[in-house]
Amino acid sequence: MNRALNWTGQALLYAGFAVALGVFSRWPVYHPLPDDMAQVKVSFIHHGARVAECRPYTAEEQAKMPPNMRKTEKCERERSPVFIEVDIDGKTVLARTSPPSGLSRDGASTLYQRLNVPAGQHQIAVRFKDDQKAAGFTSQLEETVTLKPAQVLVIDYSTDKGGIVLQ
Repeated sequence: MNRALNWTGQALLYAGFAVALGVFSRWPVYHPLPDDMAQVKVSFIHHGARVAECRPYTAEEQAKMPPNMRKTEKCERERSPVFIEVDIDGKTVLARTSPPSGLSRDGASTLYQRLNVPAGQHQIAVRFKDDQKAAGFTSQLEETVTLKPAQVLVIDYSTDKGGIVLQ
């Protein structure tokens, strides 16, 4: 009798859990964006330019190194921070500097930012600077895009694809 009662109680608990899971998987309804909005995501992982140029080792410096560690030139590890500006329809909506990661400031700079915009046609201008020694921006892109409701446009930076990419 106790065994049947235990099995019945366990079945009721599992059934209650399954019903709760089913209800909360459908309710409340989740809408990531309002019906008339689109989203622009700015997302990149990029190594900025080196802060200092590589220089050749002197003969004295090489003589102090063990034979298996001798290199021809010394390159500092620190990298430039990456700066990005995004304008939508002539208005600056994002201006951010992303410092290099790592204890020696030699890692990649990363950024992830979501911007909600009304669906429709927009003029997007992106300016990118990854070298602090450069006078101006190192890469720029201006493009007119038409965004549908709930569409996501990603702004990325890829050296393989020639710089700033809208996809």
